[in-house]
Amino acid sequence: MPQIRPVTDLRNTNEISELCHARKEPVFITKNGYGDLVVLSIEAYEELMEVLHTDSVIREAEQELANGGELTDAREALSSLRKKYRL
Repeated sequence: MPQIRPVTDLRNTNEISELCHARKEPVFITKNGYGDLVVLSIEAYEELMEVLHTDSVIREAEQELANGGELTDAREALSSLRKKYRL
């Protein structure tokens, strides 16, 4: 269940920090009863950014394929990369 806290709780930064790290999920901050901010630990933020990047790359590849892009066999692609970079 998401943590929702009023903006006044930001005065106690240690508590908010501990909450973000312990739950590994965002803390939603409200102002005058309405959503205002989201606070995340750096680890949770980096994980979110990695997932977004991966989704973006997959979406780009799917779009390229839908537009007539060519598929390459994985074994052939890896073999070609090994030869190119002498791995």
